[in-house]
Amino acid sequence: MKKEDAEILAEKGFFEDKKLDGKLVETHISWVILSGEFAFKIKKPLKLSFLDFSTLALRKKFCYRELELNSRFSDIYCGVFPIEKKGDKWRIGENGGETVDFAVQMKLMDNELRMDELLSRNKVRGDQIVSLAKQVARFHQEAPVISDRFELKEAKALFNDIGNACAAVKKLMGTHRVNAVKEAIAWSDSFLSAHQTEFQRRVEQGFVRDVHGDLHSGNVFLTDPPVVFDCIEFNDKIRQIDVLYEVAFMCMDLEAFGKKDLSDLFLTTYQSATPDYYTPKDAMIFLYFKCLRANVRAKVTMLALEQAEDSKDKEELMSRIDKYLELMVNYRKND
Repeated sequence: MKKEDAEILAEKGFFEDKKLDGKLVETHISWVILSGEFAFKIKKPLKLSFLDFSTLALRKKFCYRELELNSRFSDIYCGVFPIEKKGDKWRIGENGGETVDFAVQMKLMDNELRMDELLSRNKVRGDQIVSLAKQVARFHQEAPVISDRFELKEAKALFNDIGNACAAVKKLMGTHRVNAVKEAIAWSDSFLSAHQTEFQRRVEQGFVRDVHGDLHSGNVFLTDPPVVFDCIEFNDKIRQIDVLYEVAFMCMDLEAFGKKDLSDLFLTTYQSATPDYYTPKDAMIFLYFKCLRANVRAKVTMLALEQAEDSKDKEELMSRIDKYLELMVNYRKND
């Protein structure tokens, strides 16, 4: 599908016997149609360094994979449906037309309860953080252990990939930001080489598991209990990670919102529930993981900046990049 097709589907298409008459929301890898009680997520036909949605067969495969993996967290994922076109008529579901794509059906949640929205309005309570941390801890305890060895070369490449994104938007970035990225890359290479035995120790202790992979505030609804959604389905390596790397994402995200107190509360609650997963000797590893998470968010924002056309959007994206780069510098200072 193309964006124009998704727009027509959202406005004029049908699901079952009802006209969608929906709102189309776009992310960097998906289109989401919000209609009535449901949201329908459609994967863009993309091929990037970390995912491949380039064919209809692959998009179908990963729609079903998304349903399977996210059902571990909540019951908001309902099913997968073909998107069919018959003449000029569009429909989600079978109707004897040509299957042009697939959509994941989800229950539509109240966007005002999404954690990042609540954080932006200073509406997140400590008891909600405690409930979320306990839920994440329980899931981590039950998640399958992954026994792949720690690969130093892969770990360096993961951090250093920010350099590619930085180069793509160098004219917009400014020299000081480019230099900050270069310094962070040099620090990461040194840290990983010096601590590779510690990373491998955590693998051997069973702390690398098949978890969520993208646990930040934009992927949580603070209902009672919290609803965690939108885990990584398109790349097992991004999802099968050290549990502390997962926790680090939420803590870094909270700190990016200026909520260090909530970050500390999340970590201490998680530690209380899983005392073996984070001991004092893991403190530097956890700090590195937070730096890496800030790195990844900065990189994703750089990619968005490269595509942005509106000057206001560019200003907002640059502000977010600066925030993540500042966090990277602060985490390194504590090394």
